[in-house]
Amino acid sequence: FPHNLPFFSLSFNLVVIALEEKIIVSKLGDNATLSCIYLGRDLHLKNLRVYWQIADDQEECSVVHALISGQDNESEQCIHFKNRTRLFWDRLENGDFSLLLLNVSQSDEHRYKCVVLQKTEYTRVIHQAEVVLSLAASYSQPILSGPIRNSDNTGEEVTFSCRSGNGYPKPNVYWINKTDNSHLRPSELKIIPHTNGTYSVFSTLKVKAASNMQIECSIENKILQENLSANYTQQKQSNGSSTESHKNLGKNGQGAQAAGIVSIVILIGLLVVLTCWLWRRRSSKRVSYAGNE
Repeated sequence: FPHNLPFFSLSFNLVVIALEEKIIVSKLGDNATLSCIYLGRDLHLKNLRVYWQIADDQEECSVVHALISGQDNESEQCIHFKNRTRLFWDRLENGDFSLLLLNVSQSDEHRYKCVVLQKTEYTRVIHQAEVVLSLAASYSQPILSGPIRNSDNTGEEVTFSCRSGNGYPKPNVYWINKTDNSHLRPSELKIIPHTNGTYSVFSTLKVKAASNMQIECSIENKILQENLSANYTQQKQSNGSSTESHKNLGKNGQGAQAAGIVSIVILIGLLVVLTCWLWRRRSSKRVSYAGNE
């Protein structure tokens, strides 16, 4: 609880209430709604005090938002949250004390506590809830480059590189040999922070060249449960030559779909032009027949 608020004294009773806990995942820069819903009845705002607080013990300032007797009270609110918090006024008397937090950033990653007190004959806690706010941002589709080699000799060491960016939090990076689905140890892994709080990742892999190579680079964002991949495939053909292909999983399907739509539009346009030409030709013949008559 906030320390300097006058009503916190030994004169009111505290009731032990089981905490409702939720985990909210929001993307950087978005607005996040921290849920706190009381299912009781007969609520009057003038008799209520609602406090949203940071539950982390190490924080010097803990007051995120305060509602006292139906009015926002900013006297104890942390500077970091000034003009960034809102209650849903049309829902308060229905027991919805959820908090809207605007333009979230990494510094908002906390465990938050909602405490609702009601004053009748005495002040008592009628509801508590805890919300853990986790932030995330999707990484870009990884770009797989390589292999870089000095010659086509089988057994020579070749190098692949993989990069992705603008994600949060730090990702897991996997190199996979798709011929047997074994994991390969990266030769280099760099996770680079940006001023906006996101990260870019760059990794390289050195492996022995083989006649059939299938290499995958995978970028995993655990919080968003996203796993983006890019593939390289080299297959030896019967005539001794080899074919190579790069594939960014998750993008090829969209490209093929777009190409199909463009082809359909072009085909429809050609059909319309052909129909108009045939109709005009038929009309001109009718006119010429009428002239002859």
